Amino acid sequence: MRASQGKQMFPCPICGVATDVRITKKDKPYITCDPCGVQLFVRGPAGINAFNRLVARGETIMEALSEMEDRYHLNCPECGTTFWAEPNLAKTSVFDGHLQGFRCPKCEEVVPWKTTK
Repeated sequence: MRASQGKQMFPCPICGVATDVRITKKDKPYITCDPCGVQLFVRGPAGINAFNRLVARGETIMEALSEMEDRYHLNCPECGTTFWAEPNLAKTSVFDGHLQGFRCPKCEEVVPWKTTK
């Protein structure tokens, strides 16, 4: 998200209000949401890199979660059950071990893994 003045913006994870991204004295990003009082400090190098990518893409946390839901929330074509892709439901090939899909927890039908959106 970018504000009209060129500031980097990021939505508050609680109320969703766009807040400006500030930098600490030690060059680490943080946000402070005045309406709900939340402060979010990003500390570790991996977290800072991930946060900077989210800010640069203009992607909100909810958009990232929605993309993850699209990727890992499966629908069984046989019985219509909706379920999450979980390791215990994985079906692999007995020949080479590659992932074939996930077993529906209701009818055991194998739902193919979506490799592209």
